[in-house]
Amino acid sequence: MTAAWQIAGTSIAGPIGSATRGIILAKAKSDMRQGEQGESADGGDTPDILSLLATDHAEVRAAFDEYEDMGDDEDPSPDRQALAQRICRMLSVHATIEEEFFYPAAREAGVDPDLLDEAKVEHASAKTLIAEIEAAGPDDRLYDAKVKVLGEYVRHHVEEEEGELFDECRRTKMDLYGIVMPMATRRAELMQADEAGGGGRGKRAAKKSADALTSS
Repeated sequence: MTAAWQIAGTSIAGPIGSATRGIILAKAKSDMRQGEQGESADGGDTPDILSLLATDHAEVRAAFDEYEDMGDDEDPSPDRQALAQRICRMLSVHATIEEEFFYPAAREAGVDPDLLDEAKVEHASAKTLIAEIEAAGPDDRLYDAKVKVLGEYVRHHVEEEEGELFDECRRTKMDLYGIVMPMATRRAELMQADEAGGGGRGKRAAKKSADALTSS
């Protein structure tokens, strides 16, 4: 989604399997123990993982703002429906890489487990709404309300994550570079899969919305 993730390696990453992902994560953990805290492995300009996650957060917030600016609560326009579907896909990718890499690494580094447990519960609540939005048609009268409630969930989650959780990661001297590459690789894998198939959900939703407008 951003140049920042491309700097981290997303642009050159290809699909990987679960076994390979496990090897990459194990290597990242080894680098965390052996490497110097607070520096990227190559000594270059690679952003740390908190900066990359914060970039994702900012993009999602901007997308929700755009959704709210596009029309009123009853606006069934295809563009607005398509944007809601894109937001859902952005959140699904983001939640997956956090749960597969960031949260386990934070837990191992000694970050307060209560904060991590709360974050996973918040993810679960958001996923329920995401599934409902992705499955909904333009004639669902609760569609807009669900998107807006999802936005409220996400803004609350981001506020807590970038505050308490990120502060804890810094306090525990968690290696903020060791999982950048595996997370960027997994992110690329998910984005490629979405473009190959999953992204069709948003296009189908937009077409249904357009058809509904034409027939009305």
